Amino acid sequence: MALPPELGIMGRELLAFAKQASLLHKDVARPVVPRDLKTGADVVVVLHGLFATAGVMRPMRRKLDRHPCVETASLTYPPGPGIEVLASRLGSLLETLPADVRIHLVGHSAGGIVVRYYAQHVAPPGRVVQTISMASPFAGVRPAGLARWFSPAATVVRDLAPQSAILRELRLQSTDSDIPHLSILAENDTVIGRPTSHALVGGDVVLVRACGHNAVLYHPEATAAVEARIVKAPRDDRAPVEDQAPVKG
Repeated sequence: MALPPELGIMGRELLAFAKQASLLHKDVARPVVPRDLKTGADVVVVLHGLFATAGVMRPMRRKLDRHPCVETASLTYPPGPGIEVLASRLGSLLETLPADVRIHLVGHSAGGIVVRYYAQHVAPPGRVVQTISMASPFAGVRPAGLARWFSPAATVVRDLAPQSAILRELRLQSTDSDIPHLSILAENDTVIGRPTSHALVGGDVVLVRACGHNAVLYHPEATAAVEARIVKAPRDDRAPVEDQAPVKG
């Protein structure tokens, strides 16, 4: 007898939790930064969500590192500070990378908000090639839900609330930005709810079916979408690939 779809989705979420738990202790002490980068190399900086560490991004980094001329970087951040502070910390990491490499930013959950804020408000012109978010709440999360884990006065609660100034500014200015964005969303995301409403306006969208908030981080379809965007990103020194049309879901 086939299991109900809901049980399959729940099972994948539990497996994703277990995988994250096994990786939490990794890449905590210091940022992961590639060395001896070649001119024009693609560097993908991956950023985890709240209550996680850079270790949970290792499976995605391994996938991306298989591609020639692609290197990955990551850092662990604490869950309390607001988006502006975290974007500044991301900027400090990027300052250690050569100016002649191509930066791609990928973030899961709150990490996706951070990378987009950095790209739109902090990054020097031309520094970031594109941003990709995975299950990121661009429409906000109810403060009551966040306050279960934080003090209601915590900056992150204010920044991720539906009517926060930061999220409102990101949504309003995203269509005017020349930095492309891909929102990867999980159809059965119970953390942010109504996942399609959290797609960043003006960007491309991939909706992963029968998938939850944490499982999307390890879902083959989501990983393939990230790989495709990185590998097929147009370059000044090569012709765009034929199937460079936006990824849609």
